[in-house]
Amino acid sequence: MMVVKNLSFTYGKGTAHECRVLEDVSFEINEGEFIGLIGSSGSGKTTLIKHLNGLLKADSGDILFQGRSIYDKNYVLSNLRKEVGLVFQYPEQQLFKSTVLGDVAFGPQNLGMSKEEAEKAAKDSLKLVGMDESDYYVSPLELSGGQKRCVAIAGVLAMNPKILVMDEPAAGLDPGTRDMIYRLVNKIKRERNISIMLVSHHMEDVAEYADKVLVMYKNKLVRTGTVREIFSQTEYLKSIGIGVPQITSVTERLIKAGLDLGHPAVTVDEAEELICRELNRLKGKGKDE
Repeated sequence: MMVVKNLSFTYGKGTAHECRVLEDVSFEINEGEFIGLIGSSGSGKTTLIKHLNGLLKADSGDILFQGRSIYDKNYVLSNLRKEVGLVFQYPEQQLFKSTVLGDVAFGPQNLGMSKEEAEKAAKDSLKLVGMDESDYYVSPLELSGGQKRCVAIAGVLAMNPKILVMDEPAAGLDPGTRDMIYRLVNKIKRERNISIMLVSHHMEDVAEYADKVLVMYKNKLVRTGTVREIFSQTEYLKSIGIGVPQITSVTERLIKAGLDLGHPAVTVDEAEELICRELNRLKGKGKDE
């Protein structure tokens, strides 16, 4: 669906403040895939995602969307922005219309939908994120923090993107609302069957939801793999300033203490299964003896 080839980018190129931010980055986003993008602060994650719908243009390299370069002379970037939706941190700060429905319908209408089409798309997206119809005509400013975040996400979904890129979608929320947002993200992927790229510093969220993980370090993509392939590299991740899911560290310690789990777990559910299996094995062994 999207292929990123040897992407490089420099802020302030040719000036005294020139700063290389991306260097030779290559990866693919396939249909229906859930990708976790991780890396320490300043590794280039946010700059990278701004390239995916043309907010920034690379110094070199290419991005192909559905087989066509977005840097082709006649490529219409507004079409790309319908297909690749970006949700940045604290997106509710960009809510500005007098009603929830008006705010969510603004984006699709601005990109060419009729008012009727835009409102239908907005209502479908608001329903998907769990907003009650009674809230459609209230001011976004009257909503709770979690509701505002849902409305902002709905505004991107209303454009019916094929790829949804989310930069720390639960940043600043309390734990309960945070869990709700991630359940919502998973629901969006399931019901819309779209590709999702999640930028996050919380490894538990990445381990829980991602199919594939990309690791950024000092402006380069240094690792690509499954959740297990990436989070099994505990010492390497620590050496570049990235943690692993807490449950991975716990089960690593249990293995070092002598519990034969086979491998560290990457999610709590997996840990429960591995520990119960080993305890049952030990219980059976004790009976045999």
